[in-house]
Amino acid sequence: MTAAAAKTVLLVDFQRKRVQPPTVAATARLPRVVKTLALAHRIDAMIATGKFKDYVEAARALGLTRARVAQITSLLLLAPAIQEAILDLPLVTGRDPVTERQLRPIVAEPDWSTQMKMWRRIHG
Repeated sequence: MTAAAAKTVLLVDFQRKRVQPPTVAATARLPRVVKTLALAHRIDAMIATGKFKDYVEAARALGLTRARVAQITSLLLLAPAIQEAILDLPLVTGRDPVTERQLRPIVAEPDWSTQMKMWRRIHG
């Protein structure tokens, strides 16, 4: 790292005797659950095509635990309309509008119509 890249500028308000942190422009990003659902589809596709034999091999290759791979791929049990809505979530700069943790009770529900009702409660 160069000296110029490591330089941080602090503004000091001498009248109030405090340091103001530098303002950082927030950059828009995909919600984490979008990336997680995309990864679930990718893992599923790699198993279907024979790239990975099973979730254990996928976990090992991806540096994840088997439990985490199971959590990720469980998102594939969501109703297709919910998956589509997740993948269509807009970019965010602050808190994610939907979290994976919020989706876990929905994933546990086998009936897609009930899933949709639960989804509407958390996502409006």
